[in-house]
Amino acid sequence: MTDLRTDDDTAGGKTPPDEDPRDETSPSGNEALRLEVQALIHEREREGVRGLADRLGPTEWAEIVPRLDPAEIAVLLRWLPDDEIPQLLEELSPDEAARILRSLTRPEAAALLQEIDPDDATDILESFEPDEAESILVRMRPTDASEIRELSTYGPETAGGIMTPAFVGVPATASASDAIAAIRALVDEAETVNYIYVIDDERHLLGVLSLYRLLLSPADTPVRELMAADTVRIRADADREVAARLLTDRNLLAIPVVDEEDRLLGIITEDDVAEVLEAEATEDIERLGGSQPLSMPYRVSGVALLVRKRIGWLLLLFVAEAYTGTVLRAFSDELSSVVALSFFIPLLIGTGGNIGSQTTTLVVRAMALGEVRLRDVGWIAFKEMRVGLVLGGIMALAAYARAYILGVGTDVGIVVALTILAICLWAATIAAILPLALRRIRIDPAVVSAPLISTLVDGTGLVIYFEIAKFLLVR
Repeated sequence: MTDLRTDDDTAGGKTPPDEDPRDETSPSGNEALRLEVQALIHEREREGVRGLADRLGPTEWAEIVPRLDPAEIAVLLRWLPDDEIPQLLEELSPDEAARILRSLTRPEAAALLQEIDPDDATDILESFEPDEAESILVRMRPTDASEIRELSTYGPETAGGIMTPAFVGVPATASASDAIAAIRALVDEAETVNYIYVIDDERHLLGVLSLYRLLLSPADTPVRELMAADTVRIRADADREVAARLLTDRNLLAIPVVDEEDRLLGIITEDDVAEVLEAEATEDIERLGGSQPLSMPYRVSGVALLVRKRIGWLLLLFVAEAYTGTVLRAFSDELSSVVALSFFIPLLIGTGGNIGSQTTTLVVRAMALGEVRLRDVGWIAFKEMRVGLVLGGIMALAAYARAYILGVGTDVGIVVALTILAICLWAATIAAILPLALRRIRIDPAVVSAPLISTLVDGTGLVIYFEIAKFLLVR
């Protein structure tokens, strides 16, 4: 098993109590630290770097290292204490950690990886080509390499892909004293000792007991009497976001991962879940803007990658927006007869897009949290219709006031006000239904909803505008 660090080690716990690290953890503080590290490296001040290592933890180093040049990183790795480098790699993104390992020899990379948590090491190796990864694995300890190979069989989006095999398990025949002895033997290897898992000879999960209850029980008490047999668990092939939500919703410190025969494979802990939720939130935010999620941190993403992730949706939305010009051409007579109508086109389509984007963002987020499902489409649409009606009424008054200030006439002001009301009602209703409809046809609503709503409302809003104008103004 891998030598896992304590929270104090990995959270920058080396900072002496009489020092205030707040200046160093702020953005300006990190920049000052980077400059200090670079100066020490260029001046060949090895002891100065080691002095920094005594007061900085892996989290602070992980903020500095990605901003260094490859040559500076190579020097830093030679000067940092050996036991801190694996902790540093765990704090870096997998792509950044892989970039550092590529600069090392295969034996050096293998020696570092076998000191990293198996789940983190697996994530890092996924950034390598298969033959590169294998050339490192064959140089690792057989037990560590076997764990990583097993974890790599699970997809990165599954619960198995984020689990760790480092847990405390005891047989059903064990007593409380046996369980405590197992904890002592594995305390440096297990991801957490807060839960002890009871398994049979074939590793079927029978139950779980907490460390708190174990310590309060007589030494000779069988663990079968202490365990909770109906403990929550998740299949290895389940979506990792489902696992994360399950753990957070139940306020658990860890959740066991089992196979189709209920055999215990590993556990997912709080830190794994935090990373998953951050990654999923990042993906959703990027998709809401009409861009494909980045496969690496923005800082190290090249121009070609950014263009490739964005151009597809931009071209698709460009084609979709073309029908706005078709609508304008179709109502060219109305525009030529009442030129003032053109003054309000940006206002109208902008307001509709804003209302739609607000609504779809709220609905997509509620879907991600499991608050709403397809069967709720009726009351969601009814609620957003009422919201759209109220917002439309307020915006209609503002639009009429704007038309009055421009002096375009009462009749045009009424047309604009009625159009704003209709567009707000229309945009809110469509935006409430669209994400659920997309999910029904197995399209990720976060990818499509906001850009599609803006495009849809632009064209349909113009149709509403000119039809109202034709009815009220053109005789």
